[in-house]
Amino acid sequence: MAVVVIGKQVLEKGWLAARSTEVNRSGVDLTTTHAPSRDHSPWIEAVVPGTVLATLLKNKLISDPFYGLENESIIDIADSGRQYYTFWFFIEFECKLSANQHVDLNFRGINYWAEVYLNGNKEVLPKGMFRRHSIDITKILNPNGKNMLAILVHPPDHPGRIPTQDGQGVRHEIRKDVAAQYVDGWDWMTPIRDRNTGIWDEVSLYVTGPVKIVDPHLVSTFFDNYNRVYLHTTMELVNRSNMVVECSLHFQVGTELEGNIFHVEHVHTQNLSIPAASRIQYTLPELFFYKPNLWWPNGMGKQSLYNVEITVDVKGYGESDSWHQHFGFRKIESHIDSVTGGRLFKVNGQPIFIRGGNWISSDGLLRLSKKRYKTDIKFHADMNLNMIRCWGGGLAERPEFYHYCDIYGLLVWQEFWISGDYDEKGIPLPNQVGPLDHDLFMVCVRDTVKLLRNHPSLALWVGGNNQPPPNDINTAIKNELKLHPYFESCNNEYKYSKDLKDPISEYLDGTRIYVQASTWDGFGNGKGDLAKGPYEIQNPEDFFKDDFYKYGFNPEVGSVGMPVADTVRATIPKQGWNIPLFKELSNGYVHEVPNPIWNYHKYIPHSKPGSVHSQILLYGTPKDLDDFCLKAQLVNYTQYRALLEGWSSHMWRKYTGVLIWKTQNPWMGFRGQLYDHLHEQTAGFYGCRCAAEPIHVQLNLATYFVEVVNTTSEELSDVGIEVSVWDLEGACPYKQVFDRLNIPSKQTLAISEMKYPKSENPKPVYFLLLKLYKMSDSKILSRNFYWLHVPGGDYKLLEQYKRNKISLKISSLTSIRGSIYEIRMQIENTSKKPESTSALQNSNLLGKKPSLFYKILENISAKKSIDKGVTEINGSSAGVAFFLHFSIHACKEDEREGEDSRILPVHYSDNYFSLVPGEVMTVSLTFEVPKGITPRVMLRGWNYQDGHMLL
Repeated sequence: MAVVVIGKQVLEKGWLAARSTEVNRSGVDLTTTHAPSRDHSPWIEAVVPGTVLATLLKNKLISDPFYGLENESIIDIADSGRQYYTFWFFIEFECKLSANQHVDLNFRGINYWAEVYLNGNKEVLPKGMFRRHSIDITKILNPNGKNMLAILVHPPDHPGRIPTQDGQGVRHEIRKDVAAQYVDGWDWMTPIRDRNTGIWDEVSLYVTGPVKIVDPHLVSTFFDNYNRVYLHTTMELVNRSNMVVECSLHFQVGTELEGNIFHVEHVHTQNLSIPAASRIQYTLPELFFYKPNLWWPNGMGKQSLYNVEITVDVKGYGESDSWHQHFGFRKIESHIDSVTGGRLFKVNGQPIFIRGGNWISSDGLLRLSKKRYKTDIKFHADMNLNMIRCWGGGLAERPEFYHYCDIYGLLVWQEFWISGDYDEKGIPLPNQVGPLDHDLFMVCVRDTVKLLRNHPSLALWVGGNNQPPPNDINTAIKNELKLHPYFESCNNEYKYSKDLKDPISEYLDGTRIYVQASTWDGFGNGKGDLAKGPYEIQNPEDFFKDDFYKYGFNPEVGSVGMPVADTVRATIPKQGWNIPLFKELSNGYVHEVPNPIWNYHKYIPHSKPGSVHSQILLYGTPKDLDDFCLKAQLVNYTQYRALLEGWSSHMWRKYTGVLIWKTQNPWMGFRGQLYDHLHEQTAGFYGCRCAAEPIHVQLNLATYFVEVVNTTSEELSDVGIEVSVWDLEGACPYKQVFDRLNIPSKQTLAISEMKYPKSENPKPVYFLLLKLYKMSDSKILSRNFYWLHVPGGDYKLLEQYKRNKISLKISSLTSIRGSIYEIRMQIENTSKKPESTSALQNSNLLGKKPSLFYKILENISAKKSIDKGVTEINGSSAGVAFFLHFSIHACKEDEREGEDSRILPVHYSDNYFSLVPGEVMTVSLTFEVPKGITPRVMLRGWNYQDGHMLL
């Protein structure tokens, strides 16, 4: 058996599990004389990381709790008792150490506490979902290197009984524990029956020599307008030997050039002695950098990351331990803005207008993976968002989550595990009870900070959702997370690093603000009242009105989130495919009555009797599920585009930021999401993507003024705007051009009123195309397409417009690298062009001429397998090709009827788009294909209901 090298070995394969009441052996027996086997009941294959329910589902011992009403068939812990979800987890592993080596058994997350048995030796892991555990197992490894590990995991102490109406957090017993609170159910989530009991994060072995590196803390300080930068580093060093050791501590900082090639910018070596059997805190001399590449949030610049490596060599032994971390040089500041009253964030001295989303968890059964995290975070970057709020009823998110936020430029607002809530009148509920064990809560806070603090994406800590933690906890967190004086000052009064007399990296954090709750201190009304929302359908124009929201930063505002029809069919049994009934009320409004399964999945109606008429019925009465979901996507798009455009319209004048409630769902819900649990995007995803682009042209739906939003740090000079109206016959009855414009940096500028609706004989339904372009080369900087009706009208004429078949020409280039496909589609509306067609319509969104299409793509796709294709869709009508959307499907010989053939996830550069006559645009599609599957691209649209298979 080979000797183990230093470093981490994750134990992720080969786990078994069994219900504790079905195992008649002790932990000592299981790890000495009676090792379990998968071949013998009750032992089954386990999901680690994951939960008990994840393990039971993998073994088909329960129905999928996310499908239909199947969650109701799973016994709840309140009815079964905690023992029912108390489970053994078992694994065998090999580990044989050489002389002077040591090994820790590390747990990065257990819910809620556990008894650990290794080779007959017992250790108890204390309570708390959000803390790490480390056990030195050096002396209890078997000499032959073969080891047996059994872990008895106990559920939270206060799992609670589900409130009759799935009440909010304060009604939940689990608030008494330091654990995720969403598991008892919410107005967007059904209860998780095991309350997420399990080994929910990685388990690993960590081998070192005599000296171990623990929790280094990296901090950067900036001087001389960010030209002079210092890196400060403090760590703990543990000497496990019984003698004084002489060490060489090596510190290296480099940048990744390509692949695994690095450019080393700094190497520093420090010699020190560590007393026998001791643990010391050590601060390295600061390192100086001149004009380093800075890390910027999404939309503001590059996410430059450096590779930091710390290695300790022990005299007479060699390399004893090493530590690696991606690190970004950046400074985040915030203050309460005097103009808006909202919290204003600055990154590297530049104000950033926050447009982000609220996040619960990647998966309600905590089947967490790097691959899923990467998709989730890239989706947020694809939407042009720049912040994610990790809501207090959810998780302290994992390092892998933060890694991808670092990569894609998403600032993170991380809350601790408190969720105050309100009654139906917005009054805080009495007798709020936080965690019973306040010391435990603070242990979890400190450990979470140490786990996450080196990530540049982490922007601020927040005490809880809505209400602060209990007073003593709140005071303790404020003290623990106090800012270093350098970070207290926005004026940067320090001239040089030597002025920082207090060692900055010796603070627990010291660099990020702590806000006591999500509706305090610059969020909501700043006083903890229910100053957030609304959470239901709105008239799109209302988002632009001055009285829509009174405060500067809204931490939660949400709306509908109906998934596409394919997702409904994949996750709901056929008896639940019935669309809602539309009941007209005496006041002229419509009340939607969804079927019980949709209700169970937390469906939000598309009407609000008394204030918002049915946004679905504006398009005509839907006839079936496909028709309903397609019309719902039109609503999704207009809702979320208007939401973000409305906030951007008031940038700095009224608002400093907004967070959508929510961007995603940890289960198969029908509300408050921009992509579903299967990773299929709704059209709202692309409404957000459009509205949140850094440079954006838009129509103010309340004033009908054309506006330009420039969130970048550069002025836009010598740009033009083309405004064109298109009718259902394919004609262009109105066009206006504004040229030679200059748009100031970080400002929204109203250009001119769009006159068409007030002109003679406007069409009752029309399309509006806005293009912002450079005057010098006609390169398009922003393109925005609306479908509109005259005041007091509707979109019912679009129903008959479905019959208009518009000619398209689609050229494709497919490149393949392993299992990853990249397809570039050039789509051209080849229907008859009216005389008024602008030259701009022969440029795609990137401002590239169609003739350059293949040349560009071949450069991108160098060294890949390439396949080209052209498809022509003939039509008899001229006009707009409306609401086109792609999807990717698996082509299999054994495909069953009704099977969901979609390949998910797919990253689209755009989707749910429309093309006016003669217009050309390019869309890229990137996805991974399972082995043995041939992908096919499907194009559907308002004018292409049956779809066209393109490849």
